[in-house]
Amino acid sequence: MNIEENNDTYKTILQPSEEVLFKDKNSKFFGYAYPISSEEDVKEILSDLRKQHHQARHWCYAFQLGTETKQYRANDDGEPNNSAGMPIYGQLLSFDVTNVLVVVVRYFGGVKLGVSGLINAYKTAAQMALENVEIIKRTIDKHFLVNFDYKNMNKVMRVIKEKNINLVNQKMELDCEIEIAIRKKNAEEIFNIFDSLFEVSIKEKEHL
Repeated sequence: MNIEENNDTYKTILQPSEEVLFKDKNSKFFGYAYPISSEEDVKEILSDLRKQHHQARHWCYAFQLGTETKQYRANDDGEPNNSAGMPIYGQLLSFDVTNVLVVVVRYFGGVKLGVSGLINAYKTAAQMALENVEIIKRTIDKHFLVNFDYKNMNKVMRVIKEKNINLVNQKMELDCEIEIAIRKKNAEEIFNIFDSLFEVSIKEKEHL
C-alpha cells in the first residue's frame, strides 16, 4: 500500500519562504525558497532578487522540476565550481521536494571563506530556507479528455460525482468535452469506466 502511495505522490511547497540569514566572517547569505512550475518562473524570481539585492555579489541557486521525471539545475554564479549551486541542490534532495527553487544571495564581507566554508554557508542558508516553509504532499495526477454528445451528459456526470473526480475544464455545447484529473493509481480504473460507456470517448491529454 505504501509503495503505491509513494509512487503517485510528491512533496513541494505551497508558498515562498520568509527570508533567512546566515552569517560567516562578515559575509551574509540570504536564503529563499519558492514554488515554481517552469524555468520562466526561475528567470522572473532571479530578476526580482537581483533588483532587491542590487549590491550583492552572488545570486546562487538550484531548482528541481517535475514529478515522475525530474530535471534540475544548479548555478554557482561566479563562486568556485560546485561550492554553491550543488550544496543548495543537495538540500532539495535532502528535503525530497520538487517544483521548488532555492536562491542564496551573498554579500561579500571582505574575508574569503575558502571552498569548504562556502559549501557550508550555501548549504546552511538553503537548509534554513527549506526549514522555514511549509512542505506539502501532492498526488501525481493524470489528465484525460472525455468527449460525448450533450444527450449523454447525465451518465458522464454521474460517474464524476460517484467517483469524486476532479473536473479541470468543461466545454458544454452540442459536442461536449471535459478535462478531468485522476490520481495516477486510480487512472486505469476510471479510464476503463468511461471507455465502456456507450457514445463516450476518453483519451489521455498530451502534455505541452
